[in-house]
Amino acid sequence: MSELIHRVEAAVSKLGLLKDGETVLVGVSGGADSMVLLHLLQTLATRRQWKLVVAHLNHGLRGRAADRDEQFVARSVRKLKLRFESARADVKKFARLRKISLEMAARQLRHEFLARTASALGISKIALAHHADDQVELFFLRLLRGSGTQGLGGMEPSAPSPADMRIALLRPLLGETKAALLEFARHKNIRFREDATNVSPSIVRNRIRHELLPGLRHDFQPQIDAAVLRSMILLREEGDFVTIEAIRWLQSHRPNPPFGKLHVALQRRVLQTELIAHGIVPQFEQVEALRAKDGGWIAISPALFCRRTSQGRIETRCITPASHGTDFFSGAGNGGDMPASGLQGDEMALTLNGKAGAFAYESLRLRWHFRPGTKHPVWTEGREVFDANAVGRSIVLRHWRAGDRFQPIGLKGAVKLQDWFVNQKIPRECRHTLVLATTASGEIFWVEGLRIGERFKVTAATKGRLEWRWSRK
Repeated sequence: MSELIHRVEAAVSKLGLLKDGETVLVGVSGGADSMVLLHLLQTLATRRQWKLVVAHLNHGLRGRAADRDEQFVARSVRKLKLRFESARADVKKFARLRKISLEMAARQLRHEFLARTASALGISKIALAHHADDQVELFFLRLLRGSGTQGLGGMEPSAPSPADMRIALLRPLLGETKAALLEFARHKNIRFREDATNVSPSIVRNRIRHELLPGLRHDFQPQIDAAVLRSMILLREEGDFVTIEAIRWLQSHRPNPPFGKLHVALQRRVLQTELIAHGIVPQFEQVEALRAKDGGWIAISPALFCRRTSQGRIETRCITPASHGTDFFSGAGNGGDMPASGLQGDEMALTLNGKAGAFAYESLRLRWHFRPGTKHPVWTEGREVFDANAVGRSIVLRHWRAGDRFQPIGLKGAVKLQDWFVNQKIPRECRHTLVLATTASGEIFWVEGLRIGERFKVTAATKGRLEWRWSRK
């Protein structure tokens, strides 16, 4: 079984996934794959001087079973004497709000949790336990959805996190089969948890795993897994070539041929590349609409629009309601009062009286609560938690101004907010619509929907916390 350890170490070195002495956040669900990954990395950590931190997200979808998963991972990590970070997510609510499947919602929240945890700890790499069987299943999932070469090429051993492009997702087990991992777990007596949802026929991936693939192996191609993996490599390499050509065309001062004369495959990749650069996940219908006409605005979201110029360049525009809201909440709860406020120009000064309250600034709605202790609530989109003493009772809401500086959680120092917007790929037209929250002294502690300030995070020394939920009208 030492062969698997040697293969994984060789893959890490060959692909340049981790250098000696680096710190990596390991995503561990408690299942066989992630427990084997943790064991492998821990075995290699001494020789390679890696520092491991383990993270687990409780999706809250399986009741007590999910709680037992979390407890199991916590106990396992304690035995290894590693740092453990965990959180809970309201996946059902997130899926309902976003109108997406539970599987997609869980995936998005998991990536967001891992990226935030890594960023808060100053870690730039996250190790995940995806393996070769996952690749094959993903191929058929994406084939059924009509994906192109990039999607059918599958996962890469190293790729930017979809939640934070500065953080790399590492997949050192992509060359290994599920059977090899299970055999390793059996041989090394590695305990793990079984997830009952992995056999539920209501999940498409499970039907691919338990119905489609066994049928293909039996009736058509016994080596279907190897054949699909080979095709994925070819698709990925050919897709990389088209991407390189698209970038070369975009970087040319006088593109030749012009956009309208490009091959349709290259047109699509040019537009996909530009949308990604604007922080937009390309959708086929959007790309085709942009390719078909220039100059016309198409909706990416209710507030974000984009268009293609005749030169093939993407322009974006944000549309946000600008009316100043007032008293729209009834009963803030806990006997809370509406905050005293003064609206001057583009900013609103607020005093957070009592234990709880609510207010509106332009189209932003916000509820707040002061609570004792450091316990972090169930994590959902549209919710932030701050150290109450660091924030104080007097705050100001406003928009971005020239010269603003901000120290996002996880960064060692403050940066120009403009530079940070560029790094986060926030479209230029959207930057002035985001709401900032500052202390009475003017220090930014929150940028709407993006990050809280490093000095305002909840720590072991926190005496009380300020929680707030926000939404747009």
